[in-house]
Amino acid sequence: MAGVYDGAVQELIDELGRLPGIGPKSAQRIAFHLLEQDSAEVDALVGAIQHVKQRVHFCNICGNVTEGETCSICNDVRRLDAVICVVEEAKDIVAIERTREYRGRYHVLGGSINPIQGVGPEDLRIRELLTRLQDGKVTEVILATDPNIEGEATAAYLIRLLVPIGVSVSRLASGLPVGGDLEYADEITLSRAFEGRQRVHTAAGAE
Repeated sequence: MAGVYDGAVQELIDELGRLPGIGPKSAQRIAFHLLEQDSAEVDALVGAIQHVKQRVHFCNICGNVTEGETCSICNDVRRLDAVICVVEEAKDIVAIERTREYRGRYHVLGGSINPIQGVGPEDLRIRELLTRLQDGKVTEVILATDPNIEGEATAAYLIRLLVPIGVSVSRLASGLPVGGDLEYADEITLSRAFEGRQRVHTAAGAE
């Protein structure tokens, strides 16, 4: 879409197109939507973006986003200190919290191991995780990295580091989505589905 519109409009479209998940057509729609809005509404959007950059940073303990030194989850005395759930990004915490099934602590790695993009273990918050395990209070680490090649590689690397420490290590189960077709499932999804299969009946005499 470059060069189709004059000056500022094309510049806005180009910048919007840099955002993840925003293609050229979506960037164009958003740009023209903004042009149709009142100045007050656009100023409010600009102000919100500026404020989030000025006020929000990462929690000193877990790496979650927060406006204070530590996030609300780390400050919550009702959470279980013995369990840490390791995620790739802060947005993954929101997904887990929506289930209302987990009451432990979190640790955000800040990404996953991806040699193609030049991201190695030293670029993630792995050292900080190991530091949190030194006092012996944590008895279980749950690995909740994404079920893709990068997430699997990150989980495998962490397992090699964590097992010698003596903490229990578990991995979130993943498999076939409800409503999905088996023929469209990728190899990793199918492999994890077989590993995490649940027995619904045991035949007589079988172990």
